[in-house]
Amino acid sequence: MTKFAAPEQLVAASKANIETMLNQANAAFAKAERLTALNLNTARSVLEDGVANTKAVLAVKDPQELVKLQASLTQPLVEKAVAYARSVYEIASEGQEEFSKVFETQLAELNKFFVTSLDQAAKSAPAGSEPMFAAAKQAIATANNAYDSMTKAAKQVSELAEANVAAATKAPAKATRARKAS
Repeated sequence: MTKFAAPEQLVAASKANIETMLNQANAAFAKAERLTALNLNTARSVLEDGVANTKAVLAVKDPQELVKLQASLTQPLVEKAVAYARSVYEIASEGQEEFSKVFETQLAELNKFFVTSLDQAAKSAPAGSEPMFAAAKQAIATANNAYDSMTKAAKQVSELAEANVAAATKAPAKATRARKAS
């Protein structure tokens, strides 16, 4: 009877899994650092803009000047909000993409291990058990096909979401510029 997995293979797989988890944790921390820096810079900018805008409003002498000032203050705020939303979305999508790549790699390795184990088990199995192994391999192939279909659908949804985010971030800036021009 053959061994399905040697202890060395299990140890190597465990080490590889630990390394993968550490890499994922480091990547998550890097994304959190970027998001924290973005939030701090945005908060600082909002505070500075708020102070400058308050001073500008307090310096206004007549109502018409206030209307012009309000229009000139609105567009930069909208543009900064849009840029902030776009940056948050970029950080989140990069993290999701990195995680997906690692997951796909791990899944491919797991599938390879299962197929190899099935092949080894089939070699030492009693005669007449071939249909059982063929069914197991077919089940793995079916699961892989289903996963591929779901992955393609998820990528299409992600691309659609990205296009919608791009369109949504352009719309407010255009609207403010159009309002300012009128």
